[in-house]
Amino acid sequence: MRVNVSARHFKASDKLQEFATSEVLRLKKFFDNIIDGEVVLSWQRGSKTSEINLNVNGTKLTATEASDDFYKCIPKTVDKLERQLRKYKGKLYKGR
Repeated sequence: MRVNVSARHFKASDKLQEFATSEVLRLKKFFDNIIDGEVVLSWQRGSKTSEINLNVNGTKLTATEASDDFYKCIPKTVDKLERQLRKYKGKLYKGR
């Protein structure tokens, strides 16, 4: 799975990029057919927002979370995507 991390309105440190990448790679254990992930970190007047987009078999899953710290909002966003992946996987295999 390819993971692309980008930052809006600030320069993300290497440590933050590695943290975001490792959190997104954690989703690989729930579903193997994730093609790529895009993490968009944005900062506006003290509000920090993380948005993660996953491309899964032609379907796009998206989650967004805002917090005062990136190290808090990235795991929450990944948790939202984990729930979406479980639901998607259930629908995918239920139809067979």
